[in-house]
Amino acid sequence: MLMIGDSLMKGYWRNAPATNEIFVEQSDGRWMRTGDIAYVNNKGYFFIVDRMKELIKVKGNQVAPAELEALLLEHPAVQDACVVGVVIKGEEVPRAYVVPQQGKGSGELEGGIQKWFRERTSRFKWLVGGIGFVEAIPKNPVCLWPFLLLAVPANETKSGKILRKIMREKAKAEVGDKDPVQAKL
Repeated sequence: MLMIGDSLMKGYWRNAPATNEIFVEQSDGRWMRTGDIAYVNNKGYFFIVDRMKELIKVKGNQVAPAELEALLLEHPAVQDACVVGVVIKGEEVPRAYVVPQQGKGSGELEGGIQKWFRERTSRFKWLVGGIGFVEAIPKNPVCLWPFLLLAVPANETKSGKILRKIMREKAKAEVGDKDPVQAKL
């Protein structure tokens, strides 16, 4: 028999300070802070959309990539989007990767998307790291418990979490500082 202390939550087993830090008591029950940013739709389904640790820190401001991605997805020429932080000249800035709608060329799109984006966001959220155009955003397949998969409509399970690590590495190779320590000197 698998015990919780054996593997699932080993770092919290008999560690009261760590346990008290992640579990919180509220009027509606006991909750575990996982570091995920989620929402519940009108049918009661939970959707994890981002991670707190994936926030981009721009000149002391925290920028949620999911917020910028949602805005990019409102642009008529954008089919899919991913935003990651990239270090340029020693400072972290947002960089977007966009899958253009079919029939849209990437060459003329960047300036239009940048202008459109700047009209709708604060200066620290601007895509200073630029926009890269890709054929697809890498994502994990959706992983739901089997009994939940039957209850969730098929159109809400077609894409999983963005593989940001891959996109951050791509951004660093394309425009980021090669050695952050040297870049600050």
